Amino acid sequence: MGSMDDYPRKPSQSQSPTRSKLKILLVLVLTNLLSIYLFSGSSGRINWLPPATHLWDSGALLRELNETQGLLSASQAEVMLLSRRLSTTNTLLETLLTDVGKARRDEAAEQDLEGWAHQLTGELKLAVGPHKLPLGYTPNLGSDELYPTLGTACRRYQEELTQYMSYAVGGECPSDEAFAQRLMLKGCEPLPRRRCHPKSPVGYVEPTPFPESLWSIPPDASITWDAYTCKNYACLVHRKMEKGTYDCKDCFDLSGREKDRWLYDNGELDYGIDEVLEAKHGSVRIGLDIGGGTGSFAARMRERNVTIVTSSMNFDGPFNNFIASRGLLPLHISVAHRLPFFDNTLDIVHSMHVLSNWIPDAMLEFALFDIHRVLRPGGLFWLDHFFCLGTQLNATYVPMFQRIGFKKLRWSAGRKLDRGLDKNEWYLSALLEKPTT
Repeated sequence: MGSMDDYPRKPSQSQSPTRSKLKILLVLVLTNLLSIYLFSGSSGRINWLPPATHLWDSGALLRELNETQGLLSASQAEVMLLSRRLSTTNTLLETLLTDVGKARRDEAAEQDLEGWAHQLTGELKLAVGPHKLPLGYTPNLGSDELYPTLGTACRRYQEELTQYMSYAVGGECPSDEAFAQRLMLKGCEPLPRRRCHPKSPVGYVEPTPFPESLWSIPPDASITWDAYTCKNYACLVHRKMEKGTYDCKDCFDLSGREKDRWLYDNGELDYGIDEVLEAKHGSVRIGLDIGGGTGSFAARMRERNVTIVTSSMNFDGPFNNFIASRGLLPLHISVAHRLPFFDNTLDIVHSMHVLSNWIPDAMLEFALFDIHRVLRPGGLFWLDHFFCLGTQLNATYVPMFQRIGFKKLRWSAGRKLDRGLDKNEWYLSALLEKPTT
């Protein structure tokens, strides 16, 4: 898509308010100049030529001095009056210039529509704002307006966003999960809020009680299946894996290899949870799993009294719903989203497969710096099976990790054997620590 400068600007159809205010400004300036001229030409002006002095007549000299003093006093009074009038005029001019500047900004905003291709209408206009704060309310925000959160890139896709915001207010939201996620991947994240209700599952069934829910397949009636090819969890568990079709192989099968992940440490690419936690002697309490599939990593950590938030998208299956049904906390954001945590707060961040060479280098480096930001000093970054080509490992990714500044606790690289040695494909697993200073 083109930049915001590519959008055509509409010419003004009528005389703008700026022109009228500029005319007023010119009138005030001319009035000011006329006042100065009149005062300078008044009958009471000072005769700046020194008076003739008669040294032999002291009485005459005293009278001339008194007369000169009177003229000076009168002139001083006129100067003070002129100064007050000039001060008043300057105040009026400042107010007028402020109004003119605001009018020009309003006019410019009306012309370029603040980055939107067309005038906003309906629900989209209401959702985008801004909205005036209540009268008398003076928060420490630096503004009397509140702007709803909205991805800047949304302005590039106004037609699609208008479609997303088309619904019956107070009614049922459209079944547009895939459509919404495509907008998110285009950078329209976060999406605007909507005033509608998601479709409720038919015959909803309560989730399995905790802790049994950690390793139980949720009831099919716990969600709606409109957005997916599979219409039940059994289909997701047994679906055939086709090349390039699904992004989480077998992860809905909790009785398969999900059951044994992270339990054993082979001293190479596979790290065990217990061995990782021992590196911090019990100080790991909260963290994030980026692109955590169906939440199995969070389930294993929950068994060890560690709370993990799992970020995931609902591509090819209801991942967020599945995570929540297990009694875990899902976070529906893309890998490009700024992590919604404050600086220096998390004990651990984990990512398996998701952070790999499919992400453009610049975006990956921003993501890694963001992980460094949210980790507390001494926090752990567990990079689990990072995929790349052998030619990229030392040329691109090792220097990238060095720039970010993590301390290496463990570092393991190995060939990706399931694709053959001729592919020169590698995995990297690493346990990195954010320095304490």
